Amino acid sequence: MQKRTLSFWEIWNMSFGFLGIQFGFALQNANTSRIFETLGADVDQIPILWIAAPVTGLVVQPIIGYFSDRTWTRLGRRRPYFLAGAILSSIALYIMPNSPTLWIAAGTLWLMDASINISMEPFRAFVGDNLPAKQRTLGFSMQSFFIGTGAVVGSLLPYMFSNWFGISNTAPEGVIPDSVKWSFYVGGIVFLLTVLWTVIKSKEYTPEELAAFEKRDKEAARPVKETAADKEKNIKNQLYAGIAMAVIGAVVSWYIYANSLTKELYILFVGLVIVGVLFMLTSRLRKKNVKNGFTVIVTDMLNMPDTMKQLAWVQFFSWFALFSMWIYTTAAVTGHVFGTTDPTSELYNDAADWVPVMFTVYNGVAAAVAFLLPVMAQKTNNKVTHLIALCLGGIGLISIYFLSSKAGLLLSMIGVGIAWASILSLPYAMLSGSLPSAKMGYYMGVFNFFIVIPQIVAATILGYLVKEIFCNEPVYALIIGGLSMILSGLLTLRVKTNKRLNINE
Repeated sequence: MQKRTLSFWEIWNMSFGFLGIQFGFALQNANTSRIFETLGADVDQIPILWIAAPVTGLVVQPIIGYFSDRTWTRLGRRRPYFLAGAILSSIALYIMPNSPTLWIAAGTLWLMDASINISMEPFRAFVGDNLPAKQRTLGFSMQSFFIGTGAVVGSLLPYMFSNWFGISNTAPEGVIPDSVKWSFYVGGIVFLLTVLWTVIKSKEYTPEELAAFEKRDKEAARPVKETAADKEKNIKNQLYAGIAMAVIGAVVSWYIYANSLTKELYILFVGLVIVGVLFMLTSRLRKKNVKNGFTVIVTDMLNMPDTMKQLAWVQFFSWFALFSMWIYTTAAVTGHVFGTTDPTSELYNDAADWVPVMFTVYNGVAAAVAFLLPVMAQKTNNKVTHLIALCLGGIGLISIYFLSSKAGLLLSMIGVGIAWASILSLPYAMLSGSLPSAKMGYYMGVFNFFIVIPQIVAATILGYLVKEIFCNEPVYALIIGGLSMILSGLLTLRVKTNKRLNINE
């Protein structure tokens, strides 16, 4: 039994919801720092205010993936999560620009990011569920196209409302401008309607059909069965890994306390202690032959396919670079390029309005090249194509330090756009063949750890570096981001695809 080849328009329909998802994501990325600054945040506070969102994603993504793998309703397997996340995200998009205080805005960002992830993560597994292997690259490229297109319009909305429709882009101190508010309102509507289109226009295979595909995949891959000795070794490795993480986290946390280092660092290393304890607890439960959702979720983190582990480092440094850009582009452009730090001034708001235009350019480039990257990958391979794209992105970020004009800033975003298109498609194309289809949703969720963890790292250390090392000059955070993106490209060369499946527990 094989999955049928879908038409172009069927793939279009099943990916269309990503247009709205990225609409909301672009509004969040381009305007959240501006909202925080307007509500009184200092530049060194912004990273820690962002951190609630990725921490939430770290918990939400694998759980949603795990349960969506095991869901079947009248709406299907993944589609209930698309719809629930869209409703919650639309509500958060309406609340965000009306936040009366900084902490309400930070809490709304938490809700918004969690809701977007509820919709977004099953979309990645949706490609694996519905498309045969030969069409998955096209499926991920289609998602990249909609991500780029949605982000173009979403990022441009504040500029459009203020410059085309005359809606004010300034407001009294502590009040979000109307141009930003109306952008979020429109974003909420688009998010809900596009996801609803995918829910209505797409179909999913039944659990029985998916089980037949899984059986065929296992037979084709000649899976490696886990013996009792292998399981015992795996349990011991999980215990030792947990002990190591807990000890390292505790020692570094004590060092942070003893030397009065920045408190944001606790988030990383106390989190490491918690994960270590979870690993130790799970190993104990597995030794007693206890098997439930908790033990499966934690154990499968340890048993990731080798290809996924190698791609993890690529994702880490790629997304560290992207997060540095999303946090600090507004502050770098207003302060370094245009020389203003007063959020109530016209010059500041004109410069801040240019940042969404910059983001529009890189997302537009991503949409334009989305279908060219698979062609280039056929001429070379996925790894070389990803390396070239990431190096161009890194050069684009670093070049902002040397620029002094609006036009130059747009040119810098071309390289970032090529990298963004590649980040959204090629790692998933390299990964998908190594994942067991019965755990597609879960592992796609876990794979996003390597999107979330670098965000936490960036949020915990970049604020410290900008304040203590770079004398409150956020443009240097973009240089670090550019170097990180180039490094991620080089790490791509060590990725080896492996389609043999390990069947554990």
